[in-house]
Amino acid sequence: MLARRVIPCLDVHDGHVTRGVQFGKAEAGELRNVGDPVELALRYNEQGADEMVFFDITASAHGRASMVSVIERAADQCFMPLTVGGGIRTVEDMYTMLRAGADKISINSSALATPDLIRAGAEKFGSQCIVVSIDAKKVAPDRWEVFSHGGRKPTGLEAVDWAKRAVSLGAGEIVLNSIDADGTKAGFDLVITSRVSESVGVPVVASGGAGSLEHMAAVLLEGKADAVLAASIFHYGEYTVGDVKQFLAKQNIPVRL
Repeated sequence: MLARRVIPCLDVHDGHVTRGVQFGKAEAGELRNVGDPVELALRYNEQGADEMVFFDITASAHGRASMVSVIERAADQCFMPLTVGGGIRTVEDMYTMLRAGADKISINSSALATPDLIRAGAEKFGSQCIVVSIDAKKVAPDRWEVFSHGGRKPTGLEAVDWAKRAVSLGAGEIVLNSIDADGTKAGFDLVITSRVSESVGVPVVASGGAGSLEHMAAVLLEGKADAVLAASIFHYGEYTVGDVKQFLAKQNIPVRL
């Protein structure tokens, strides 16, 4: 059985790591500065993180330049795979980040707007490089809809259907983020996570809702996820990556200790 991965996530705004609570709060100025992204990445590298996700939440040319610098510095000092997402709209954008030192590229709204970007990226760089991130919200008793633009715009697409299509186009991994659970620390959405995990033949990374060690174990066991992604519980020192892995190992969940 493959080891389950523990992945910290850094939201980067103009070169600094920030953290908001739930979707759409960046506009309201509800972002807290958490620190320097490379210092945090090094901390998680030392704690044994399996991967690191950098998410660029700055929609500006200046922000993009600072993000390239962040990736170059992190890749120079860290020995774990780096994934970069946010504002990547073209194959050229992907190449810029891969050249800076990223191992994977995460696309979300741009993939929804231009699904062929998934295929183009996979053909150019390989499926293992292309991650499709899905923001899903429960809109009816048995329906989870995909939202774009940071969870603000409904797309009309059903989450499992979109995940399957993304994989058929060449996505090598799915990050499934629950809009309802994000930032609440109340636990992951186990139902939609397990549905997506059972429907695609690539790894699924669960995101949104991590608040306890038990939540992490539940989404890997009941949610059938291949990896767990979290931000706040790591940034504010509630748990280390090592704490999570030790707990998972005690639940007989295979991890790299």
